[in-house]
Amino acid sequence: MELLAARIAQAATVGGHVTFVSGDTSVTVPWSEVHQDARALAAALQARGIGPGDHVAVLGPTTRPLVTLIQATWLAGATIMLLPLPMRMGSIDEFVNQTRVRVIKGDAALLVIDEQLADFLQPAPGDPVTVRLDHLAAEAVGPDAFQPVEADAERLVILQFTSGSTAEPKGVMLPDRVLCANLDAAAEAGEMQDDDVFVSWLPLYHDMGLVGMLTLPMTTGRSLVLGAPQDFLARPLRWLQWLSDHRGTVTAGPNFSWVLATKALRRAEGLDLSPLRIALNGAEPIDPRSVEAFIAEAGRFGMRPGAVFPAFGMAEVAIAGAFPVPLTGLRTDPVDRRVLETERYAAPAPVGEERTREFVRLGRAVPGLEFRIVDPDDGHELRDREVGELEIRGTSLTTGYYKNVEATTALFRDGWLRTGDLAYLLEGDLVLCGRIKDVIILGGRNVFPEDIERAVAGVEGVRAGNVMAFGVEGNKGKEQLIVVAEVKADDLEAVRHNIAHRSAEVCGIPPHEVVLAPAGSLPKTSSGKLQRSLCKQRYLAGELDPVSVA
Repeated sequence: MELLAARIAQAATVGGHVTFVSGDTSVTVPWSEVHQDARALAAALQARGIGPGDHVAVLGPTTRPLVTLIQATWLAGATIMLLPLPMRMGSIDEFVNQTRVRVIKGDAALLVIDEQLADFLQPAPGDPVTVRLDHLAAEAVGPDAFQPVEADAERLVILQFTSGSTAEPKGVMLPDRVLCANLDAAAEAGEMQDDDVFVSWLPLYHDMGLVGMLTLPMTTGRSLVLGAPQDFLARPLRWLQWLSDHRGTVTAGPNFSWVLATKALRRAEGLDLSPLRIALNGAEPIDPRSVEAFIAEAGRFGMRPGAVFPAFGMAEVAIAGAFPVPLTGLRTDPVDRRVLETERYAAPAPVGEERTREFVRLGRAVPGLEFRIVDPDDGHELRDREVGELEIRGTSLTTGYYKNVEATTALFRDGWLRTGDLAYLLEGDLVLCGRIKDVIILGGRNVFPEDIERAVAGVEGVRAGNVMAFGVEGNKGKEQLIVVAEVKADDLEAVRHNIAHRSAEVCGIPPHEVVLAPAGSLPKTSSGKLQRSLCKQRYLAGELDPVSVA
């Protein structure tokens, strides 16, 4: 198996290109030119003493210089650590603290900062050597100064910090062989074609953006259209316009981004989405209704319904975990909600009935990986439709969490990686139900917070995508339901009443407490995922600062 540096060099000869889009402007550059620039920048890194075994921490927005630096770091034999950007300007202090923790925990030998962010992270005692990205680029004297590094399958190429949606961020270690195995698996399962055009706005400090939507085209020579998250969030229609203008065939985003895209399409004109064959939805729970709404709107612009591509991935397998067969579209499994909650069994149920919940089928394990569902407590394997913990083994598993022996030990059981996800298998397909740690036990039922959150998101005055439900210990050790929601309404009492009513419809028991929070106040990861565990901690500590508590 060819390793990363050899793939990058080979891909530079294929003839593909990368188009960097910023707002409504774009610049197209051949991969061969990016590679030459990366060789020169790798030589500058080597001149600074950076090589195999060194970790390079990088803080910067999506730009051509950032992509060049990522490739240069790998060519120099070093490990890339891409640091998350701030989600909100109001959280700058928290962003600076978390960035410094990651840099120190990751043993960075060099910290490279884009000039746009240099003022946010002033040098402090204990920090590694720090250099601005434009200054580092000015040190590059040319590609011929680069000294190729000997290949090493076990060399760490990515130190990917987890998002922290359920716990403190941990450094996922991805050696060269692991990353390359997953790239091969994604290409095979996604039936990658010579004329594929990838289109992405996903942040490069997360695995779906870095591995799936940048490294895969970078190492195969496929063309890529690359924008920045802020461009998409400021105007979601841009994403669809990029797909149309560049005849994009492959793109990806979490569930919330497809909701925004659906709204944008209602105001769109003149788009052509017919080339699209993989519209990957992953990274967070997938709502079938949201996918169906997108299909309806995108169909007006020629998108084939089968192009929607619900998938499963995680940092601990590099990115790709389960893929459906391309162009098979959305497939769901309707199950009896009460049986699921009381017996942890996905009993089939009629579509459309109040007791029915539809789960999305996420396809089969990609080549090189295999799945099993086990009892979380004793590890015995379960049958189809029995709900337990998803465990994975195969060629693209992380070797563990960086300098965290305890967490690494807990991650594996008999060679299988424990995901912490509740799931079941159906005819080989993976179906995810939720996170084990997030399940709320109410009246003997295992209630999934996503069900409550989706229901509450439909309440008028609640900001969709900004609802969290969790359980806290109450009298006699029984769990009590807490619902926290960001609101945008004047009649808070009516909103509170409707949230309580909608929650009770889902789980049969009204919330013990409803907390109404101001917009932009709920904790999220750098990729926009809800941080239920942190929200729960803040609730218990009385730190939520609600606009109203009833």
